[in-house]
Amino acid sequence: MKFYISTTGIKKVTISNNGSGKGSSAAANRRFSNRACLPAVVLLAIFLPFLFVRIALLVLESATFCPSLAECIGSRVFGGSDLSAKLRDELTRALVEASQGEDGGRIENSLASFNQLVEDMTSNGHDIKAFAFKTKAMLLKMERKVQSAKQRESIYWHLASHGVPKSVHCLCLILAEEYAVNAMARSRLPPPESVSRLADSSFHHVVLLTDNVLAASVVISSTVQSAANPEKLVFHIVTDKKTYTPMHAWFAINSIESAVVEVKGLHQYDWSQEVNVGVKEMLEIHRLIWGHYYNNLKEENFEFDGEHKRKLEALSPSCLSLMNHLRIYIPELFPDLDKIVFLDDDVVVQRDLSSLWELDLNGKVVGAVVDSWCGSNCCPGRKLKDYLNFSNPLISSNFNYDNCAWLYGMNIFDLKAWRRSNITKAYHRWLKFNLNSGLGLWHPGALPPALMAFKGHVHPIDSSWHMSGLGCRDVEVSRERLEVAAVVHFSGPAKPWLEIGFPQVRSLWSSHVNISNKFIRKCSIKG
Repeated sequence: MKFYISTTGIKKVTISNNGSGKGSSAAANRRFSNRACLPAVVLLAIFLPFLFVRIALLVLESATFCPSLAECIGSRVFGGSDLSAKLRDELTRALVEASQGEDGGRIENSLASFNQLVEDMTSNGHDIKAFAFKTKAMLLKMERKVQSAKQRESIYWHLASHGVPKSVHCLCLILAEEYAVNAMARSRLPPPESVSRLADSSFHHVVLLTDNVLAASVVISSTVQSAANPEKLVFHIVTDKKTYTPMHAWFAINSIESAVVEVKGLHQYDWSQEVNVGVKEMLEIHRLIWGHYYNNLKEENFEFDGEHKRKLEALSPSCLSLMNHLRIYIPELFPDLDKIVFLDDDVVVQRDLSSLWELDLNGKVVGAVVDSWCGSNCCPGRKLKDYLNFSNPLISSNFNYDNCAWLYGMNIFDLKAWRRSNITKAYHRWLKFNLNSGLGLWHPGALPPALMAFKGHVHPIDSSWHMSGLGCRDVEVSRERLEVAAVVHFSGPAKPWLEIGFPQVRSLWSSHVNISNKFIRKCSIKG
């Protein structure tokens, strides 16, 4: 027999037989077209896997219910369905019994993988009941491992959010050194010809309270680049004593020609005795609240859920930051100003803000985003119930559980109206209420008591002015929404200058880092 394959392609096969006889010529002319064979091959390829699976199921069922394999297969092939129902009922009973049974020491001694389970079942010939119990023990063990891993991941992520990156620390150190050796780094801010603008109400005054040089540089850079008239901007930076020299050095060396920047340290303020006492009392009560909250969390059985994640966030060192708590003293920090825009140091400005200074607050003290772009059933940030303890009658009788909390971090303040109000006194009054109520009225932080003190003094502004939550893991926002927002706020643990910052939104911040600056390059800060 010979095979001939056409050179024009495998379209047909000729089978030739060299043997003698009458049938040889007929065999030589026999041709088979692949078009006739292909449908049969396709049908077999489809049918055989199903047939294999069907036979395998029949064999598994026969092991438990059938007296013999042949009888079982014959019964199932020729229309029997009782065995399938029996198997289902038996498996259901075994699973219910396993779910209600005691675990005992089974979890610790359970199998570690599905492959081990299959090997154990096939080699030892266990029945369905044993299979159900072993599967339950294995799944419970895996659930505990996943739960433990999530707990560790949440705590490690929480700890990572507290650290100061080496590059940011490096920037402060070399700028402090520059301040000591370079006269330009110590030059007056602002220059003498611009001092008159510091209290001129015709200019647009922006306030930052921060101890982060890199973050402050990004806020000011993005604001100037987005401004229609940057020459009208006056930035007032308030920082602590240890950060004053590097902050001053940065803005003295990297001066902004079109805008005015003032850097002032807290040690340079000459406050009254009343303000000094009030600040010390405020910080002491906040430390007590934080300690109380921390001790309660240590005693709880920590589980990975939304409530405990919020509790970990509330224990952030920023909750004890002097710069955060001094927001309530803005009128005392700037006694010569009437209207200011306050910006947090973890924001990026994407749009001109000049219309904010022209905004009519209708007699209110603060303009803030309250309502959300997503509708009436959601909030731009969190609700009051996420900050305040509504199990206490003092809270539940004064506030609405479901009200949205207004966003802090990009606000317009009417300081004239603030000075006429009793907001700062109300803030201290709530602190004393909390102290006398066992320190459990709210979660640690500067925002909860501010939400209470500013009640009735908030003017809602359009939600496009401020988008927050870009430092939270559960943030879901479209690219279009990000582009429309005037200010994007990296509120939450994942700050953009940290390694845990989210790459998908970090570029909004890093694009304003001046990577050509010699100090930035020296500290290996990447944009």
